[in-house]
Amino acid sequence: MTLAQAQKIVDDWIKNYGVRYFNELTNMALLTEEVGEVARIMARRYGEQSVKSSEIEKDLADELADVLFVLICIANQTHIDLTEAFQRNIEKKTSRDHQRHLQNTKIRES
Repeated sequence: MTLAQAQKIVDDWIKNYGVRYFNELTNMALLTEEVGEVARIMARRYGEQSVKSSEIEKDLADELADVLFVLICIANQTHIDLTEAFQRNIEKKTSRDHQRHLQNTKIRES
């Protein structure tokens, strides 16, 4: 699936099942909430926090998909083509950071 296809799928879903997009600020709050759920799983599964029995079954993939869904909603409602935006972003990172990480001894030692 391409980013453009994902954007269309989300838009179709909103039109068919979601009634309408929540406003941009609501979606920003929802995005933050979903990222928090990812952070909670990461802190417990890969970090040092203990896992509560009610959290053992939490699905990281599902939570990441929730983040992606809300992110796509924000892109759609603000008329951002994620394919184009992502391509520009990769070009920017490549131009800016093409040597930075290779020369970073902090990450090369691990």
